[in-house]
Amino acid sequence: MIDFGLEEDFKAKLDWVRAFVDEKVEKLDVLWPSPAAPHDKSLVEARKILAPLQQEVKRRGLWAAHLDHDLGGPGFGQVKYLHIAEILGRTNWGSVVFGCQAPDSGNSEILARYGTPEQKAHYLQPLLDGEVYSAFSMTEPEGGSDPIYFSCRAEQDGDAYVINGEKWFSSHANYADFLIIMAVTDPDAEPYRRASMFLVPTGTPGVAFVRETGVFTEPYPERGGHPYMRYTNLRVPASAMLGPRGGGYEVAQSRLGGGRIHHAMRTIGLCQKAIDMMADRAVSRKTSGVLISEKQSVQFDIAESQIALRQFRLLVLHCAWLADQRGRERELREAISMVKVASADIAEKIIWRAMHMHGSLGVSNEMPFAHMLFMTGMLGLADGPTEVHKVSVARRILKRATPHEGFFPPQHLPAARAAALAQFGLNAETVNRRA
Repeated sequence: MIDFGLEEDFKAKLDWVRAFVDEKVEKLDVLWPSPAAPHDKSLVEARKILAPLQQEVKRRGLWAAHLDHDLGGPGFGQVKYLHIAEILGRTNWGSVVFGCQAPDSGNSEILARYGTPEQKAHYLQPLLDGEVYSAFSMTEPEGGSDPIYFSCRAEQDGDAYVINGEKWFSSHANYADFLIIMAVTDPDAEPYRRASMFLVPTGTPGVAFVRETGVFTEPYPERGGHPYMRYTNLRVPASAMLGPRGGGYEVAQSRLGGGRIHHAMRTIGLCQKAIDMMADRAVSRKTSGVLISEKQSVQFDIAESQIALRQFRLLVLHCAWLADQRGRERELREAISMVKVASADIAEKIIWRAMHMHGSLGVSNEMPFAHMLFMTGMLGLADGPTEVHKVSVARRILKRATPHEGFFPPQHLPAARAAALAQFGLNAETVNRRA
C-alpha cells in the first residue's frame, strides 16, 4: 500500500525548514540573484552568511537530506526528502544551504557507488561535508548528451591516461575543486561501452576554460556558471578512473536518474511560489474598479495552475515512493522519464501565467520571473532533452501493446458485440428480452 503520511516529528522539521527558508535563505536570493552565485566562493560577504546557515542545518540533522545513512545523510528516503526539496525549490540558494545542490548531490552518489576507498577519502568525504564543490563534465559541443557521438578521448600511456577534447556546459566547473570527466577510452567498443569516467582536480595542467558560458538571464560576456571546457594533453593517473573502464555510460545513468527526480521535487516548490505570487497579485491589483481576483479568467488561471500542480506532485510522490522500494527499478525508470517530461511542461505554463498576471512589472528586471523562466528551459534540457524521455516512455508502452490482424481493432464494437453474444449464447433477438 502506498502511504504518503508523515510522522509528527518530521512535520515539525518541515515547519522549521519553511520558516528558515522564508526568513533567512530567500534573503540571499535577493542580495545575490545570479544563478551561479551559491557556488561562487569569491563572494566574501555571501560566504560569511552562508557558513553559519549551513551549520544550523547540520545541527538540526537536515544536512544532505537526500542521502542515506551510509553516505552520511539522515536517511529520510526520497518520499520524505520530497517535502524538503519542494520547499528548497522556492529559492536559488536553498540547496547549497542544505547541502543537496546539483551537481554535487549526484556526484556524491556515484563516488559512493563506484569510488575506491582512496577516491572516497580524497573526494567524497569533503564533498559530503560541504568543503568542496564538483562538476560533471560530460556533454560536448558536437555530441550533445549522446555518448555515441563523444569525441573527447582518454588514451592510455603506461600507468596514466592523456585526455584531449572539449566539453560543453560543464556546470559550475569554474567554481569546482574537481571534475568528473567522461572521455572515450575504447572507440571501437560497442556504443555504450566506449567511454570511462575520470576524477580530475580543476587545477591540473591541461584544464582550460574556453568561455565561462552563462544562461540567458546573464548578459554576455559576463562570467557565467556553465563553462565551455577544453582539455589538452591532460595527464591523469590510472587511479583517477571512476568505475570500470568502458563503464562511463553506466556511471552517468546511475547519477542522472536521481538528479531528474530531485529536479522535479524542486519544481514543485518553484511552481507553488509562482501560484502564491499570482494569488497575492490577484487580491492586490484592481482594474476597471474591481480586484482582478474577481475576474473569471484570473480565477481560471489560478485554479488550473493549482490543479495541475497537485497532479504533478502526486506523480513525483509516486516516483519517489518507487525509488524507496527495492526491485522496482523498471517501473522507476519509466516514472523518472514521466516526471522529467512533466517538470518542464508544468513549470512553463504556471510561471508564464504568473508573469502575465503581473503585467509590465512581470516582464521587468525588478521581478524574478526571468530567472524562473530560465529554470523551465533548463528543466527541458538538463539530464537529457524532454523529447528523449517522451520517446523512452512511448517505447515502454508500445512494448506492452498487442498487434491485431486486419483493419478493425479488437475494440471495434460490431466485432466485440458479436463475440460477447456468442460467449453467452445470445443473439440479436434474445439479448434484450424482458420479463
